Amino acid sequence: SGSRRDTHRHLRHEEAGNGASSARLPRTSCMRISALTLTCMTTHCAASRLGPPPTPDLRFVSAPASDAANAVKTPLTYPVSLYPEVEAHESGMLDVGDGHRLYFDVSGNPAGVPAVFLHGGPGAGCSPRCRRFFDPAFYRIVILDQRGSGKSTPNAADDLAGSLVENTTPKLVEDIEKLRAHLGIAKWGVVLGGSWGSTLALAYAQAHPARCEALLLRGVFLFGPDEVDYLFCSGGTFGQNPQAWEEYRRFVRETSDDWARESTNLLGAYWQRLTSEDADLRNAAAAAFVGYELSISKTYIDPAVLEEVLGTPSILIPFAVMEVHYMLNGGFMRRGQLLDNVGVMAAAGHKVAIAHGRADYVCQPQAAWRLSEALRTAGCEDVQLEFVAGAGHSDSEPGLVDAMVRASDRFKAMLESTKG
Repeated sequence: SGSRRDTHRHLRHEEAGNGASSARLPRTSCMRISALTLTCMTTHCAASRLGPPPTPDLRFVSAPASDAANAVKTPLTYPVSLYPEVEAHESGMLDVGDGHRLYFDVSGNPAGVPAVFLHGGPGAGCSPRCRRFFDPAFYRIVILDQRGSGKSTPNAADDLAGSLVENTTPKLVEDIEKLRAHLGIAKWGVVLGGSWGSTLALAYAQAHPARCEALLLRGVFLFGPDEVDYLFCSGGTFGQNPQAWEEYRRFVRETSDDWARESTNLLGAYWQRLTSEDADLRNAAAAAFVGYELSISKTYIDPAVLEEVLGTPSILIPFAVMEVHYMLNGGFMRRGQLLDNVGVMAAAGHKVAIAHGRADYVCQPQAAWRLSEALRTAGCEDVQLEFVAGAGHSDSEPGLVDAMVRASDRFKAMLESTKG
């Protein structure tokens, strides 16, 4: 039965790659299934050269750059930091259909202005830390784990095939709407999203412009073909992070029986391994893929964070699987969609604050610039873009924390005056 399930996973991927809206395919000929199974067996043979993976698996992760000042442990102090920890006063599992149940929780002021945090990845999941970008005395803070991620079920680490069913951007957008309705919220005061979360926040705001007042975006990613190619296909990161890029490629090369072919489609090669019948290969692929991104995500890389993420399958597997799934399918959006639709946001009067690290090697600063210019040209009257010196991509960068919390507080003042 395990062989049939894994074959079905490959069939689902083939349909997604053809741009279909459903993640399921009808049963096909034995010839087609046999060819897919043979691919799994060939990759398994190639993977056997790696041996069993250690935990955490750092074999294909580049070493961090030097940190003689010990900035990981003693970071720079900025004027503004995260709000204190706050406990959830409500949580639950929302059935959104297609076999998915989404974890959510609510904290802060039960009668406050609603704010929702959209995590990155796709597949990264939320943590209690996500609540701390908002003043809990003012905001009613909502966090959720997207399909296949975190505490939502099925998690990709437990049921890969189930986690991918109808896992697309339009479905995630509608999940946010279902959660809003479930919580009895008329309108989000603030939608906060970073990295992939910024993509999803924009898609949501453009699909349901009347349901949000303001967007707070960090590390903007517009899902342009150039952005995907830069990060995962063409070696755009090699300029500043040559070792990280070479390790990302080396994993595929050392598990490949046809490097000439696979070197031209690294995302496809990773997908083949992430959906392999070989559990060791799946885990090794996830560690190499996520390790690559984490190794370029901050100005100062904390080895402890790498070890925690790469050693926790419920975080690692969804992060890798969902990200490759979405990258291979263009984010399940029309090319240029998010920039082309900024007029919808202008017409709705959306306020937009953007914080982007000047040294962001995951999502290049040009995406934030393109978005801010497009919004202004479309007629958005309140667009603020802040490039943060010395900051990379992660929302744990002290400079980005400072910029994001200041933006959250600015929106608080604006929303207070509106209520008054």
